[in-house]
Amino acid sequence: MAMENLKESLIQLIRERSFQYSNEPKFKLSSGAVSSFYFNMKKTTQSPDGMYLVGKIVFEKIKELGLHPNAIGGLTMGADPIAYAVTMHSYIVKEPINAFVIRKEPKQHGLKLPIEGDIKAGEHVIIVDDVVTTGGSTITAINIAKENGLIIDAVIILVDRCEQNGRQNIQALGYPVYNILTLNDFIPAHN
Repeated sequence: MAMENLKESLIQLIRERSFQYSNEPKFKLSSGAVSSFYFNMKKTTQSPDGMYLVGKIVFEKIKELGLHPNAIGGLTMGADPIAYAVTMHSYIVKEPINAFVIRKEPKQHGLKLPIEGDIKAGEHVIIVDDVVTTGGSTITAINIAKENGLIIDAVIILVDRCEQNGRQNIQALGYPVYNILTLNDFIPAHN
C-alpha cells in the first residue's frame, strides 16, 4: 500500500476511534486548557490495525529522514505503543530499532531505572509522542533521555494539535521535530 494510502487509513482510524469534537470547548487537556477537540490516541495506537499503520508509517518517516537510530521511545504511556509498533515493523523488514520507555518517575525498587529497554548511554535515539499540545511530555522525555546520556537525533510526533506552541517549544531545545499528522488532517479549516 502506498504511503499516502497508509496515512489516509490512519486518519480514518483516528477519526473513528480517537478524535472527538464539540462546538463548545469541553475537553480539559493536561495543560489545564479547555478545547473543542480531543485525541484519545490509545484507542488507535493500541489496536492491531493502528499498530500496523503507525509502525510502518513512523518507520518509513525515519528512513525518509535518513536517520539510523539505535532505539525509539518516549514518556510512558503515549509513546509506548508507537515505539513498540516501530520496533516490531523494523524487525520484520530486517532493520531493527530497539524500543525504550521513559518512566514519569523512576521505580523506587530494583535498579530504580528512569529508562527501561535495551539502550545505553551514547546511543542514538528518536523521541516519539502520540499527541503534542504544549510539548510538556515530550520535553520531559527529552530531558530525561539527555540526563541518561542518550543522543537525540529527532523528535517525531504522531499528531500535532497545532496550538499552544508545542512544536515550537520542543524545537527551542535544538532538536528537529517532525509530525506524521496535524490537526489540519481532522479539521481542515483550522489555522
